[in-house]
Amino acid sequence: MADSHTDQRNRSRGQWGEDLAARHYDRLGCRVIDRNWRSPTGELDLVVLDGDTYVFSEVKARRSDRYGPAAGAVGAGKQRRIRRLAIEWLRAHDLHGADIRFDVVSITGNQITLIDGAF
Repeated sequence: MADSHTDQRNRSRGQWGEDLAARHYDRLGCRVIDRNWRSPTGELDLVVLDGDTYVFSEVKARRSDRYGPAAGAVGAGKQRRIRRLAIEWLRAHDLHGADIRFDVVSITGNQITLIDGAF
């Protein structure tokens, strides 16, 4: 079990990664419209508007690739959870039939990799 110091460090790294990802989307001309949206079933890192497309972006940040690329942490189970959360978010915002996309932003050290339409 992780101690509270490790949990705090991981939350800080996650926040740092989400900040970098949000700035990256801004530079691409997209608009971050929601961050850390929570429901009883989980959390969405970023919801971004890219033109008319709602992008649900999972951000993974690691200091190094010692344990593999950050994007590798978004497996099939995590993808299913994000899809369910996206449906909840769309319903909560009365956006039925909206165009959507699922991205992964992988941050390793200071390198940002956007996987557009990752799943």
